[in-house]
Amino acid sequence: MKNLPCYLLKLIIPTAAFIAAALAIAFCLTAAVPASADEDWRKLHEEVQAGRIKPLGEILDSLLRDWEGQVIDVEFEEDNGMRLYEIELLGSEGQVVEFEVNAVTGELIGIEGNNINGMKRQ
Repeated sequence: MKNLPCYLLKLIIPTAAFIAAALAIAFCLTAAVPASADEDWRKLHEEVQAGRIKPLGEILDSLLRDWEGQVIDVEFEEDNGMRLYEIELLGSEGQVVEFEVNAVTGELIGIEGNNINGMKRQ
């Protein structure tokens, strides 16, 4: 670096420092996510084992008795004190429909999407 013009050194050194800082931040963020996600799933499992929420398998069995489609996404949320499973199904015509199910009671409380009736089992 001794032979480089002064203006290039001014560009290289801050850029290298920025890259090193960005890599350090990225490493810290990725290292923290698995532990948090793992802890969330552990708590959810404990809630199911204690009988405070319904198991996902039971919810899916119930949902798929009445609706056709392939499960493409499942999320567990707590919204205003209500525990919910949000389940997205992909229908035979390519439609995506989201079902909100009360995780405590198993009751279907909301449906959003296009051509919902096309997924209703007869």
